[in-house]
Amino acid sequence: MPSRHLAPLALDFAALRWARRGICLVFAALAFAVALAGSAMADELRLAVSKGPVSLPIYVAESQGYFAREGVAVRVHECSSGRVCFQLLASRQADVATAAELLVTLASFSGSDVAIIATLSSSAQGIKLVARRSANIQGAQDLRGKRIATVAGSSAQYFLDRWLVFHDIDPKDAEIVALAPDRLAGALARHEVDAIAIWEPIVAAAGVALAQDALLLPIPRVYVQHFSLIASRQAIAQREDDLLKLLRALARAERLIAEQPALALKILRARLNGDASLANLTEHDFRLTLEQSLIATMDGQARWAARQGFAPAGPNSGSLPGNLLRSIDPTLLRKAVPGAVSLVH
Repeated sequence: MPSRHLAPLALDFAALRWARRGICLVFAALAFAVALAGSAMADELRLAVSKGPVSLPIYVAESQGYFAREGVAVRVHECSSGRVCFQLLASRQADVATAAELLVTLASFSGSDVAIIATLSSSAQGIKLVARRSANIQGAQDLRGKRIATVAGSSAQYFLDRWLVFHDIDPKDAEIVALAPDRLAGALARHEVDAIAIWEPIVAAAGVALAQDALLLPIPRVYVQHFSLIASRQAIAQREDDLLKLLRALARAERLIAEQPALALKILRARLNGDASLANLTEHDFRLTLEQSLIATMDGQARWAARQGFAPAGPNSGSLPGNLLRSIDPTLLRKAVPGAVSLVH
């Protein structure tokens, strides 16, 4: 009798042991999957992207699956400005960032370890001046004594300074107001300032807010912005393969922009919430390059920054960086896109 009762119990224990083994195997499999997922996350290339038409090659590459085709996992983090993207890069929260070359120029004063690895696009009209007609502004000379808002220490401020000088206006003869990018359109609409110097899509937002009161002032060729792809020296050394794949994907994207502008425009409008006024591809030269004009622009910016007091405090305050070429690394672009580098380095 005891044996008849014990047999089923023994079978139950055997089943329990097999069940435990199964559970262990499940947990082992889950642990392995988590480890793989963690590894995949670690292998992702974190790309901080400034929102606007200047980032179109990245939008195209992402929407068309070019990153995946080149075999690189890219996690895009959209920023409100190039400065925010640059800060993410500096704090190691991003491996690569998009920003105007000015931020790298300013960083070169303190011996930063970041470098421009390519120019995504260039434009002489990427930054604009929007004024209020109701502030009695009809042309350039009417900006004397007016309140002009921009982002301090940005490519927009550099543009504004060059624009005023071009029109024989001493920047000291205007009241320059420093505001965060997201406050500019509202400040202009509320009559807190008379004009703003800024990039898209903020220009379009200001136009919508002011309607007929908005005046877009003519933009002479006073500053060609080189919107750039920037990486830390550490990322360049440790993630070379991924960065090469990233550049090749962007080269694909820029070919699509050139060959299928209607599709590129559609992608841009979708990314910028469908506002067609934000999407003028003819204002930008979407070519993945490193050209001699980049270093000439950065040299002029360095001198401007020293005069403006943007150089870091200390014994070298106000002095120019020793060699701005150290802030540009053409090695990866030469490998990824032969013929794209004309910079003498």
